[in-house]
Amino acid sequence: MIKKEIHVFFTALMFYTRIPCPKWVDHNPDYLNLATRYFPLIGWIVGGLGAIILYASSLLFSIEIALLLSMITTILITGGFHEDGFADVCDGFGGGWTRDKILKIMKDSVLGAYGVIGLILILTLKFFSLRELVELENIQWLCGVMLIAHSLSRTNAVWLMSRSQYVRENEDSKAKPIAKKMTSTTLITASVLGLTPLLLFLDLRVLSLMPVLVLVNLYLNRYFNKWIGGYTGDCLGAVQQISEIAVYLSFYLIWKFI
Repeated sequence: MIKKEIHVFFTALMFYTRIPCPKWVDHNPDYLNLATRYFPLIGWIVGGLGAIILYASSLLFSIEIALLLSMITTILITGGFHEDGFADVCDGFGGGWTRDKILKIMKDSVLGAYGVIGLILILTLKFFSLRELVELENIQWLCGVMLIAHSLSRTNAVWLMSRSQYVRENEDSKAKPIAKKMTSTTLITASVLGLTPLLLFLDLRVLSLMPVLVLVNLYLNRYFNKWIGGYTGDCLGAVQQISEIAVYLSFYLIWKFI
């Protein structure tokens, strides 16, 4: 049992990041389906490494350079997996007016104007959100916020998967391995792992994040279902990116005004 779970975890690590994994880890469909439960744990790793780089860089450079190095680190670790999905969603829903057209545009590897603009705007918003947050407390506090944001944003993607359906019929999508089914055990495990980093803050104000994430989830789920009848892998990437930004902005408002 433990050996199987280790295999499932490494499968998640291989699929969601560029971190090297043991050679015996493969793309077994069964393990890839189960790997969804460790998606929030991947957020711990990505957010944690980004936080380490942020803290270490802040000892040598200005906070702006440290933030950029941290953002670059998280993108390199994931290979821009979620940013790419967000950009494709911007292209697809921005340029397509029918279900088939939207899906066709999102599948196209060429990035269009909507995708470029969306990517620039969300990365800029992320940078300035982090820059404002560090002014509220300190670097160590911001490192904790980053860990929570990366974990909760991936949990929100899992929650959307549990409430919607995968819409592509072909077998060549990057979302295929995680899109077919989700057991209650996987959903509970992912939720526990995703919410655990909240314990870093012994402050009831962090609970205010939950209504925000629920609203983001409800809106995006309704939007995706309205236009394409469900979600794709790109949609999940967009959910992760938007949810991460929502956590940063929520932390800012909560700590500044509550």
